[in-house]
Amino acid sequence: MNETLTIRNARLRGRDTQLFDIVLEQGLIQDIVEAGGPPQGTAIDANGGLVTESFVNGHLHLDKVYTFERAGQEALAEYNQGGMGGAMTAIERAADFKTAYDESWILPNVRTVCDLAVKYGNTHIRAFADVDTKARLEGINALLKAREEYRGRVELQVVAFPQDGVVREPGAEALMVEALEAGADVVGGIPWIEFTKAGEQEHVDRMCALARRYDKNISMLLDDVGDPEERTLEMLCLKVIELGWQGRATAQHCRAMLLYNENYFRKLVALLKQAGIGIVADPQTGPLHARVRELAAAGIPVALGQDDIADAYYPFGECNMLQIAFLAAHLLWMMTYEDMELLYDMITVNAAEVLGIKGHRLESGGSGDLVVLGESDVYHAIWYHRAPRYVIKDGVVIADNR
Repeated sequence: MNETLTIRNARLRGRDTQLFDIVLEQGLIQDIVEAGGPPQGTAIDANGGLVTESFVNGHLHLDKVYTFERAGQEALAEYNQGGMGGAMTAIERAADFKTAYDESWILPNVRTVCDLAVKYGNTHIRAFADVDTKARLEGINALLKAREEYRGRVELQVVAFPQDGVVREPGAEALMVEALEAGADVVGGIPWIEFTKAGEQEHVDRMCALARRYDKNISMLLDDVGDPEERTLEMLCLKVIELGWQGRATAQHCRAMLLYNENYFRKLVALLKQAGIGIVADPQTGPLHARVRELAAAGIPVALGQDDIADAYYPFGECNMLQIAFLAAHLLWMMTYEDMELLYDMITVNAAEVLGIKGHRLESGGSGDLVVLGESDVYHAIWYHRAPRYVIKDGVVIADNR
C-alpha cells in the first residue's frame, strides 16, 4: 500500500477534452495533474480511457447466490406476477429451501461472486445473509469468513437480515443477536412481511433497538410489494428521527412508492430528508421500483443494487454494476446523457454516500479505489458494460483485465 502508483493519460468525467495523470500513495489519491509529466513510482497507462471511482453495490443477497436451480421457480413466479401482490407468498415459498443451508456450499458460491466483483471493479458490497430458524447462522458465518478473505479487494458490509420476519418468526431476534455478537456489520429488517401494522411497527422498533444497542447502521427492505397501503418506510423514518440515528439508515427497494399518490410521496420525501435516509433501488429484479428520478431531483441520495444473482427471486446477474446501470437505463427510461451520468453516480459516488462510505471520490485526498475503463465516456461504458481494464483498491492494482 505504501508504493506510489501513477495512472497516466486518464480521461475524467466532465473534463473529457483533456488527459490527466493520477498519483496514488498510501492508499489515497495524492494528486491529479495534466498528463505528460514524469510518472511517480509504478505507472499504468489509461490510454485515454475513463477513470472513475470504483463501483459500489448497495444491495446483494450474497448468501443466496447460485441457488436458483436448487430453490425452484415457484417463488420467482409469485414475486414477479400480478403487480407484485404475491411478494410475501414468494418469500414464504423460498423459505423452506433454507433448511438445506450449509456454510460448506454457501462459501464457495460467495467466493465465486467476490471474484467476479474484483473483475468488474465492484469493490464495496452491502451483503445480506438471512437469519432465521431455517437458515440459522450458516449464511452469516460464510459471509463473515469471506469478508476477511477478501479484505483489501472487496469490502463486504455484512447485514444480518431477518428475511422471514421477527414478530411472526419466534427465535429470529435471538439469532440476530448471535449474528451481531459474531461480527455482523449492519442490522437488517423487512417489516412489511409481518401480518399486521402493529407487527410491522414492532419489527422496526425491535431491530432499531438492536442497532442502537450494538451501535450499528440499519439497512431494511421496505414496502417491497405491490400494495400502496404499505408504509413501513415512513415507520423507519420516524423511528430514526426519534432515536437520533440520522444518516445511519438505508432503505432498500421501496417499490410500493410507485403506487403512492403525489401528496403522500412529497410528505415521504420530507421525512427521508429529516431522517437522512438514502434509497437503494433494484429495478431489474421486480416489476415495480422506487421513484428514482423524482427522489434524485428532490435531493435524496439514491443508489442501485444487484439485489440477487441466480436465486429464487432473479435468475441472472454477474456482479457487474455497469450492467445494472444498463438495465436501469431501460427500465427507468433514463437514456439521455444527463440520465446516464446520474445512473453512473448511482453505482459510484451516490452509492457510497447511501452506504456511509467516506472519501469515495476521485479528488485529492480521496480513496484510491478506482477503475480504469476501456471506454472514454459514461455513455459507452454503460452501453458496453465491459470489465474495466484495471481495478485499483487502496492504491494497488487488484485486477488487470486487458
